[in-house]
Amino acid sequence: MHFDQLLAMAAELGKDKTKVMQFPENWCQGRTAFGGLSAALLYQAIRQHIDNSRRLLSLSTNFVGPLIADCDFTIDVEVLREGKNSAQVLAKVIQNGDVCVITQACFGAERQSNVRVDVTKTMQLKPVDERFTLPYKEGVMPAFFQHVALCLQDGNMPFSGADTSHLGGWMKLKHVPEQMSEAHIIALPDAWPPTLLQMYKQPAPASSMSWYIEFIEEPTINHDAWIGYEAVTHHSKDGYGLEDGCIWSEDGKLIALSRQTVALFA
Repeated sequence: MHFDQLLAMAAELGKDKTKVMQFPENWCQGRTAFGGLSAALLYQAIRQHIDNSRRLLSLSTNFVGPLIADCDFTIDVEVLREGKNSAQVLAKVIQNGDVCVITQACFGAERQSNVRVDVTKTMQLKPVDERFTLPYKEGVMPAFFQHVALCLQDGNMPFSGADTSHLGGWMKLKHVPEQMSEAHIIALPDAWPPTLLQMYKQPAPASSMSWYIEFIEEPTINHDAWIGYEAVTHHSKDGYGLEDGCIWSEDGKLIALSRQTVALFA
């Protein structure tokens, strides 16, 4: 089952909270759903409650517990407030009576303002070279890697004992969507391993606890385009790391900013 099929199912759950859905095991990361998929499904359900004239400003996701494959779950959406220009929405994935993932989204309509500050960040990535796309290796990589193409350009592979925590490269879905949306861009950055995993000297787990993404503007990207990602670790101590990321279009336009808290087990 490809990503757009799962998005369509999540949209139905957004319209009718009595409906249920499942996802197959090949979208898992360990025993739980790939986090980018979870966040994207919640966003797609939320989007059904918000007028298209309001664009996504930010999405904050907390991974509360495992979301298990091949098992029914529901998505509960609550519009917390909808004002003249903005809206705040909360959504939860509920499986077997437990809350697994929580997302809060903020939307805004265009407003008149004399204040303008242009983006000063610049992308450091080189053009995509598809020869360096990571191959999927069953039993070595998470199962969801079957659906995502990553082209590593800066940093190292997990468990390589690297002396840097910087990470960067290009990403896309292997099944090309008909149209690129915020949901696709939400899913893709989480496909990268935590920046600190490359510093491990031997295999050990790490887990995203919370993730926050802010969109600079509504993305207009070709459906088959590669998306750039650059991430740095600001701090890591006592088993927790904090990392920031920039999400880019192929022509170097900043699409979104990302921040993630990661629990480390090594």
